[in-house]
Amino acid sequence: MPESRMAEVGGIRMHYLIEGEGPPLVLLHGWPQTSHCWRHVIPALAETHTVIAPDLRGYGRTDKPRTGYDKRTMAADVRELARSLGFERISLAGHDRGGRVAHRYALDHPAEVDRLAVLDIIPTREMWRRFDMDTGLAASAWHWTFHLQPDLPEQLAGADVRGYLSYFFERWTVQRAAVDEGVEEYVRAFSRPGALRAGFDDYRASFPDDAAHDDADHDAGRRLEMPVLALWGAGGIPARVDVLDAWRGYARDVRGAEIPDCGHFLAEERPEAVVTHLREFLR
Repeated sequence: MPESRMAEVGGIRMHYLIEGEGPPLVLLHGWPQTSHCWRHVIPALAETHTVIAPDLRGYGRTDKPRTGYDKRTMAADVRELARSLGFERISLAGHDRGGRVAHRYALDHPAEVDRLAVLDIIPTREMWRRFDMDTGLAASAWHWTFHLQPDLPEQLAGADVRGYLSYFFERWTVQRAAVDEGVEEYVRAFSRPGALRAGFDDYRASFPDDAAHDDADHDAGRRLEMPVLALWGAGGIPARVDVLDAWRGYARDVRGAEIPDCGHFLAEERPEAVVTHLREFLR
C-alpha cells in the first residue's frame, strides 16, 4: 500500500502518495479527481519504480490557494516535490489536466524528464484549434468553456456537487462500475472549502497564461525531445480525432495506443492495460 505524506512545496502543503523503490515515476491526476485515481496501478508500477502520486495544487488534500493555477506554476510544484525527495530526473505520466501539467513540466525542464506519458488528452493548444462541430470536440468538451466563466460554475455545481461530478463520471465512462467505486472519494474531495473554485481555476488559467506559454513555445519551434507515449480510451473524447497526429506537431518521438472498451478514466476502467503499456514504455 502506498504511504500518504505531506510536503511543503511552492509555498503550499502538497499531499502525495509514495510506494516502491527504483527510478522515480510521477503520476498526475486530472479533473474531477485526485491521486486516488491511481490506486489500481500504483502497486504494480511500484514493483520496478518509486511511484509518486501527488494531489495537484487545489486538489484533494493539497492546499487551495487563490493563485498559481497556470500549468507552469503547477508543474513547478511537482518539480519541487520530486527534488525534495532527492530526484532530479523523473519519468512522468499525466491524465487529463495532469497530462497538461506534465506536458508543461517536460517543456520547461526537458533535461529532467526521461519519458512522458499522456493519458486521454491531446495538447491544449491543439484542443482549442480543433474545438469545432466537425470534430465533435466543441459538443463533447463544452465544460472547458463553462469552467472558464467567473463565479457561475461554483454557484451551480456547488448546489449539488455529487450531481455535477456524477454527470461526468457517467458520461465519460465505458466501464462505469470501475469508476463508481471511487466517486465517494471524489465527491468528498470536491466538497472541501475552496475545492470547486480551485478546480475551475485550473481551467480558467487557460487564458491568458497557459495560452501565452503554449503559443510562445510553438512560435519558437520548441517540441518535446524525450520519448512520448499517448494512451487514449476508445470511448473517450480524444478518440474523435487522430491522437498521434495531434501529438506529432508537439513531440519528436511519439508512440501510442487506443485502449478498447474504455472511456476517459483509463487508470480505473482498464488499469491492467495502463500498467502493461507503461511498463513497456518505461523499460
